[in-house]
Amino acid sequence: MKELMEYREKLLLRLREAAAEFCEACRTPANPHGKTPDGWSAHQIAFHVRDVDREVYGMRIRRTLSEENPLFNNFGPDEWMEAHYNHEEPLEKILSEFQESVKEVTDLLGNAQPGSWSRPSRHESLGRELTLQLWVERSLAHVEEHLGSLITPQKT
Repeated sequence: MKELMEYREKLLLRLREAAAEFCEACRTPANPHGKTPDGWSAHQIAFHVRDVDREVYGMRIRRTLSEENPLFNNFGPDEWMEAHYNHEEPLEKILSEFQESVKEVTDLLGNAQPGSWSRPSRHESLGRELTLQLWVERSLAHVEEHLGSLITPQKT
């Protein structure tokens, strides 16, 4: 049990760190609307990560904490981007909202009872018995995936 508690503490710490690193990487390009090698700009990536946190992982974490076995629908990130992306939205607003959401979620989880991490949820295509811990792990993986797309490999 001690190892599991330590893992969860490290998971929360890494989620906060990854969010800060991600925000810093989004601020790095001189032109946040210039395309990355992946084809999206830092601004688009920031918008995507913030909105996926808000509409998917952060929401699923909050609902799993507060509801009994909630059911989640599929989320189409490309469709969401096409329908909601705002080129004019200030980058700092996007990043601030994202970091605040991550802080709020990690604070909630840091204060949650240990058993909360095993609370179940359901997903229309992923199935049943999806734990709160799974959503936290997926949230971190999503941030780290896009952080990796913003960091250009150093040439030696």
